[in-house]
Amino acid sequence: MTESKNSFNAKSQLKVGEKSYDYFALSAVPGMEKLPYSLKVLGENLLRTEDGANITREHIEAIAGWDPSAEPSVEIQFTPARVLMQDFTGVPCVVDLATMREAVSALGGNPEDVNPLNPAEMVIDHSVIVEAFGHSDSLEKNVAIEYQRNEERYQFLRWGSKAFSNFRVVPPGTGIVHQVNIENLARVVFDNEGLAYPDTCIGTDSHTTMENGLGILGWGVGGIEAEAAMLGQPVSMLIPRVVGFKLTGSIPAGVTATDVVLTITEMLREHGVVQKFVEFYGSGVKEVPLANRATIGNMSPEFGSTCAMFPIDEQTTKYLELTGRSQEQIALVEAYAKAQGMWLDADTPEAEYSEYLELDLGDVVPSIAGPKRPQDRILLSESKQQFRKDLPTYCDAPVCEDDSPQAVRMEAEGETDVADESYEAHQYNATREGHGETAALTPKGRASTPVTVTSQNGGEFTLDHGMVAIASITSCTNTSNPSVMVGAGLIARNAVAKGLKSKPWVKTICAPGSQVVDGYYRRADLWKDLEALGFYLSGFGCTTCIGNSGPLPAEVSRAINEHDLTATAVLSGNRNFEGRISPDVKMNYLASPILVIAYAIAGTMDFDFETQPLGQDQDGNDVFLKDIWPSTEQIEETINSCITREMYEEDYKDVFKGDETWQNLPTPEGSTFAWDESSTYIRKAPYFDGMTMDPDPVADIKGARVLCKLGDSVTTDHISPASSIKPGTPAAQYLDANGVSPEDYNSLGSRRGNHEVMMRGTFANIRLQNQLVDVAGGYTLDFTKEDAPQSFIFDACENYKAAGTPLVVLGGKEYGTGSSRDWAAKGTLLLGVKAVIAESFERIHRSNLIGMGVMPLQFPAGESHESLGLTGHETFDITGIEELNDGVTPKTVKVVAHKEDGSTVEFDAVVRIDTPGEASYYRNGGILHYVLRNMARG
Repeated sequence: MTESKNSFNAKSQLKVGEKSYDYFALSAVPGMEKLPYSLKVLGENLLRTEDGANITREHIEAIAGWDPSAEPSVEIQFTPARVLMQDFTGVPCVVDLATMREAVSALGGNPEDVNPLNPAEMVIDHSVIVEAFGHSDSLEKNVAIEYQRNEERYQFLRWGSKAFSNFRVVPPGTGIVHQVNIENLARVVFDNEGLAYPDTCIGTDSHTTMENGLGILGWGVGGIEAEAAMLGQPVSMLIPRVVGFKLTGSIPAGVTATDVVLTITEMLREHGVVQKFVEFYGSGVKEVPLANRATIGNMSPEFGSTCAMFPIDEQTTKYLELTGRSQEQIALVEAYAKAQGMWLDADTPEAEYSEYLELDLGDVVPSIAGPKRPQDRILLSESKQQFRKDLPTYCDAPVCEDDSPQAVRMEAEGETDVADESYEAHQYNATREGHGETAALTPKGRASTPVTVTSQNGGEFTLDHGMVAIASITSCTNTSNPSVMVGAGLIARNAVAKGLKSKPWVKTICAPGSQVVDGYYRRADLWKDLEALGFYLSGFGCTTCIGNSGPLPAEVSRAINEHDLTATAVLSGNRNFEGRISPDVKMNYLASPILVIAYAIAGTMDFDFETQPLGQDQDGNDVFLKDIWPSTEQIEETINSCITREMYEEDYKDVFKGDETWQNLPTPEGSTFAWDESSTYIRKAPYFDGMTMDPDPVADIKGARVLCKLGDSVTTDHISPASSIKPGTPAAQYLDANGVSPEDYNSLGSRRGNHEVMMRGTFANIRLQNQLVDVAGGYTLDFTKEDAPQSFIFDACENYKAAGTPLVVLGGKEYGTGSSRDWAAKGTLLLGVKAVIAESFERIHRSNLIGMGVMPLQFPAGESHESLGLTGHETFDITGIEELNDGVTPKTVKVVAHKEDGSTVEFDAVVRIDTPGEASYYRNGGILHYVLRNMARG
């Protein structure tokens, strides 16, 4: 670590027990004491890394004198203490680092210089796919398939863990990256050879913000920025506005942490917090357990903020104690936080914030979110009504007007649906006897296409729109939280005691976030109840939330696709974007693990838990959700009796070791990687091919064609999906040509180490709505051909490259929302896109575009491609970019769109290169090129 200039004489000593630490005291700088917690962390970061060039005394004074009401204008360089990765985004990071070793050598530098300078840790958690479910051997089968499909990737990662210093890998089957982070990897306060400072961490997954619940400042970045940070490049940012979110009251009985976070997500997304910090304060904070704080922090990308911070307090140290941290570490965390004014207690004065929101936790009610965005919260009491409102968007079937006993008879509008009693009784008996069930009772008043299906075991059931095809306990957001995980086990126990079962068409998945969950489920004897409802242990990983839910049973999938049924998924996750969860499922809903169980029993989203029974008990009495919902006291008693410090210590004592399969993987040797040109998983990245020491001047864009014309809220899932590879698509064609059979396609996420696959998968989401064509999916118009026929996007791009035609993408609001997916920017570049013009950008994707040398431009305020009359058939000239060669970042550039009739549309687009650092990256063709050239120069 470079020695700080220490202009303020801030370096001091802190004695904790018998040990003394150096630290940089915020009290040495007037004004620091008044800052919000998150800015104090930034202030310490600048004090400790002050070098007189990139980080100066003026920068420190700027943050100490922060004006809450001002718009961000001062650029600072934030140096994170460590980098966290998961394998989907981590594999391309390691590919790039391996490629950089060769590139820096070609430029005359030392390849051994390409090493992480700060700790970089990867958790393999994104690769397990739920192929097997509902059986006691599901875990073993899924793990075996995972290793079979990903052997090349895992060998490569084992090579990386040996070849690069400061790089460690947590093997598959351990848990979800963010849960492993807060339970084990997170330091909260670092001890670096006697120097104490806050643990700060950026990650290659947007939900890195889960650590904000522990008081750790960090957020998700693209793999591009993460690689640069690993190599010592600070993160360029503007001192942000900080939104103060006041919490009061306490969570009422029957309400879960998931309900709280969905409420907060809706409030903050509506308020607008993109590029802002959010910080929680108020009397209610102390009432929020650490696991709930982590759940809230996790959802920061869903409400759009950079981070969602909680301060350090007794809840923090209590959690560190529970999860097996050493007494010395816990003492350091408390002493350091108190010395720096970062400790929250009853006497802590409230900081001043830029903006304010407030929530009384007592006002939160049970909720779900969907059918396609995390912020679209629905009151559970209104979920059936909202489902029926949303269904016509996804379904063309006629509204059922049947009044037969097989129909749900509707009372006067606004009153309760009442099912025919004799039919319900028949259905109950059929369930008991195994003769058949129905997903929807041909409900009058909504679209209905009942389809009778014969299952593999010979039983029959009827499927209809709204059927729950997947019910999955999954994702980092909730599987780290004992209250909702234990609650799920207890509702299962209560349901089984009443004789209830999951519907036979529901794919039931349980993928805990760490092995500790398995431990406390065993101690509480909850597995037998979950398994009775089909929720067997499926794997330790993201599974459904990342799109790895695996195939549905063949007969269910066939019925959905042949009859165009609108199937739904209910998952305890954080992402429900279109096309993400399953290619067979159109509507996706986020819910607590407890409600996942309830919906598996209901079997349909067309269900009102308040008025409709889930079934009948052994005596024929109706059983409602309220009858099986576990009490807060039951949940807390189970947690207190079954979760111990020793469980965490045991599960994490050899966290980097892995099982025998991992240890016995053949691993390549050497400091540079031996690329296999026949590999379909790991290929040398092309970004540095032909690179010279001096970058070419940046150029204006002439004669560009529109590749895609897109609407609002286009996500990085739309741009670079992580889900399954559809047969017949360019990615599948490439794999076919390389001898890969369809059952071994794996997912696009797992093949991110191969640019050939990923280029073909860019803009290939099956739900992408490119307004140039009338079909959903990865299609566009190919203007290199006469009459501009419809074509696969990749095929058209190949023709544009051959013709020397640059490309642009037109977008709407919140372009690039969602995961911090570096391939959304990498693929955009490799397809030949030079600029993206949108109404607004999400923070990470805008940064990633610049990091790959793609220009992000914004339509003038109040304008859009629609208001300007752009059809996408125009050719575009963009001038003014060349000013960057003179060291000037233009505020706007001139865009001229030439229409087919000879007329033009002209406007000044706002250049979204927001900092001088970003301008340097763009001039170099990308952030990695910038770092590489500096490295080669020594």
